[in-house]
Amino acid sequence: MSAKQVFFGNDARTQMLEGVNILANAVKVTLGPKGRNVVLDKSYGAPLITKDGVTVAKEVELEGKFQNMGAQMVKEVASKANDAAGDGTTTATVLAQAI
Repeated sequence: MSAKQVFFGNDARTQMLEGVNILANAVKVTLGPKGRNVVLDKSYGAPLITKDGVTVAKEVELEGKFQNMGAQMVKEVASKANDAAGDGTTTATVLAQAI
């Protein structure tokens, strides 16, 4: 059984915020009619080219546990926006980053 890492206060917030920023910065380039394409490397087959924010968000996995926790929170925001409205995932991600 491996030991758990425990962070408090500023250290925890800083690491989680890094994950939020990494994910949101990858997603926000797809925003709007002039949004850019994102190329996602797949472990099998050809790479995926998309402008869909939720697709980009789902593919991001970070190595740091606490960074990944922050990214997972933003992924949840994008997924909920997609489920509720079917669109607006990139905007929801950018707003979550701002909060």
